[in-house]
Amino acid sequence: MKDGVHPGLTAKLSWQVGPQHVIHLGAEGPGPGAVVFATPSMINLMEHAALNLLQPYLEPGEASVGVKVNIEHLAATPIGVAVSAEARVIHIEGRLVDFEVTASDAADVIGKGTHQRAVIRAAKFAERLKEKVSKLPGGSMTPVTIEAHMGDLPALPTLQVDVDGAVANITLNRPAKNNAVNQQMTADWEVVNSWLAGHPALRVVTVTGAGNAFCSGDDVPEVGSMSLDAARELSFRQARMYLAWEQLPQVFVAGIQGYCLGGGLVLANACDLRIADISSRFGMPEILLGWPPGYGVAQLTASVGKSRAMELCLLGQQITARQALEWGLLHEVVPPQRLAGAVADCVKRLLALPKDALTEVKRLVHLDEGMTPKVAYLADTAAYIRSLALPAAQEGIAAFREKRPPRY
Repeated sequence: MKDGVHPGLTAKLSWQVGPQHVIHLGAEGPGPGAVVFATPSMINLMEHAALNLLQPYLEPGEASVGVKVNIEHLAATPIGVAVSAEARVIHIEGRLVDFEVTASDAADVIGKGTHQRAVIRAAKFAERLKEKVSKLPGGSMTPVTIEAHMGDLPALPTLQVDVDGAVANITLNRPAKNNAVNQQMTADWEVVNSWLAGHPALRVVTVTGAGNAFCSGDDVPEVGSMSLDAARELSFRQARMYLAWEQLPQVFVAGIQGYCLGGGLVLANACDLRIADISSRFGMPEILLGWPPGYGVAQLTASVGKSRAMELCLLGQQITARQALEWGLLHEVVPPQRLAGAVADCVKRLLALPKDALTEVKRLVHLDEGMTPKVAYLADTAAYIRSLALPAAQEGIAAFREKRPPRY
């Protein structure tokens, strides 16, 4: 920790009480009840005031974490009102800093107490957390991070990558399996993501499928051969793999032909722009196999809305490219012979625009979906694994392998 932190050092932080900060009191009773600033939210505001005070005094690689809090909530504050917190340093001992904290609205002091923060080495903390996560059942949310790889990209078994100037053209290359995403393709995409993060001079990524399909989804026979623990970990990796595309600086453009189903539709939906030929087909058929989608439901709902997401995921039926365009899944539909040209035209238009502005637009659009970390895939995967253990899923996998209708 740098010099400069001393008793009496003060910082303030202000919020406006919004829906995410409140609790509903008496909502189940006969009267209208009250909507007020929740105690955990008030403590969060006070802790963040202290966190912000310490931030300029941290060395690279350091962070501060709360270790003690003793707060009294003194008065209620309604929704929509501005509130502020003040954190004042009262004692320093080594890497421990004690604060006096208060919170107020325009009428009252609404909270007061003490708070202690420890200055830690972030890497050591992360390593200990990683050890703990490995011991927890059911999976835990880890931040979607990408370790940049600035070297050359090795040859990959399931992905073909061709670089043309500032464009990386990536082809899903399992045509005999309709480009189904298996463990190897997942590992290959993880390598490509790191490589893209380390090559920001690449501005656009195109994603297409070899053969007659874009991507038929997850490799069902492989899923049927995996343990539940292995299937859970693979689902987590795939969800984080696609979420990572939101953080990469490149604009992703999908060129879709043939089947685009299940995990393949999630893959396409993870791209920033989607162009398809008129003969392509789209769907979320997992329900027909006996389980819900393992990841991507929140992003699909953001694209097409709750009603259409329900229709796709509950019925499992395929829709046409024209329907996908009307529903908001696609940006453009073209004749099959025009697909490659339409993708090339889109890339050309993107390259004519300012690079930094494009990156900022992409970041802001994804940010507008929500400020909190994207954790819905944990619930998706938990439901998927629960269903995968049931007889219906085993029948669905058997029917898929035997190319017959399932008997549920």
